[in-house]
Amino acid sequence: MALAMVIVAIFALRVWIIPNTNDSSSIATQLVDAVDPVTQVPDFSAINDITEKKKAFFDFLRPIVQQQNAIISMEREFVSEMLALVDNGKSLSETQLGQLNTLFDKYQYAARNVDAKSLASLLKRVDIVPESMVLIQAANESGWGSSRFAREGFNFFGEWCFSAGCGIVPSSRGSGKSHEVKVFSSVDESVSSYMRNLNSNTAYALFRSIRADLRSQELEPTADQLIYGLVNYSERQEAYIDELLDMLRHNEKYLVNVDV
Repeated sequence: MALAMVIVAIFALRVWIIPNTNDSSSIATQLVDAVDPVTQVPDFSAINDITEKKKAFFDFLRPIVQQQNAIISMEREFVSEMLALVDNGKSLSETQLGQLNTLFDKYQYAARNVDAKSLASLLKRVDIVPESMVLIQAANESGWGSSRFAREGFNFFGEWCFSAGCGIVPSSRGSGKSHEVKVFSSVDESVSSYMRNLNSNTAYALFRSIRADLRSQELEPTADQLIYGLVNYSERQEAYIDELLDMLRHNEKYLVNVDV
């Protein structure tokens, strides 16, 4: 109980200041540096009460997820502004083009030209991930923050890397396998990498397609809809989706003020 209260108190103070500027891309850049990255993971396994453990885990990750979504929202606003300029026949400045090229690289979209088509395609990638979905998948992949990968490598989403020494070698890795579980410098970096993975990897094209379709209908994408786009996240595929949806339903009462 005491540990859970400490976690809530510490991360309730994690806030960021949005600068007074009209440059959405610059705001997104400044948001990255607005708070110190989280480099300590509480000992969630020491919390015996299941309810308190779940609350503590969600309260720990929630502000980090919110900040990363705020960064993406600012990037999305910038791309939308640039698309509106192009649609109106306006020329983009060298600075604006440079910022767009940075986003094309970040979201792994190979654009031959910066035009309405490429910017519309980029918008499908530059979009937030529902908070409740991030929290539930983090709980699933990290064992509620108690896994070795979360504690030692700040990896809350089971992301792999494939060069020797890039991460932690899983004890259950089969013979002939070369993957490692990626190590991050902070929890923030883990959340950012996970969101960028969903927003750029070809394996999650369905996820982005579902989200874009909902946007086209002027509907806000929710976790229970987008989880179906994670079918390639695990070798278990449909069984993995069912497990996440079941976790989402059973933990709805802990996901305060987020869409489910």
